[in-house]
Amino acid sequence: MNRDNIDRQAILNEVTAAFYRYEQALISNDVDVLDELFWEDARTVRYGATENLYGIAEIRAFRQARSPKGLDRTLRNTTITTFGEDMAVTCTEFTREGSESIGRQMQTWVKFAFGWRIVAAHVSKMG
Repeated sequence: MNRDNIDRQAILNEVTAAFYRYEQALISNDVDVLDELFWEDARTVRYGATENLYGIAEIRAFRQARSPKGLDRTLRNTTITTFGEDMAVTCTEFTREGSESIGRQMQTWVKFAFGWRIVAAHVSKMG
């Protein structure tokens, strides 16, 4: 990978917009947008704080069953790095009011003809 292809501003802007669109959908429990932003494929993986989800069907079922309460969070230490024109990694920490734990989220994004999609995600908490 040529370093000139890392964090090209136009691509970084696209991924940043997609990332924050995902974040807004997450805290408002907009399941349709959350589903849209994950790659619709059996190979999509999401490791959650308490669950391992393999394939878009399991991810959708989790989203539909999840309580819409207590989803607000504050992000910190967010980094977004793009590689070329069609791959990016996003990393962030988050906190929730009333909790002392720190959450961590990583996502791998790929740009398809139909837009940026998360192909792999990991969410975990630190004591």
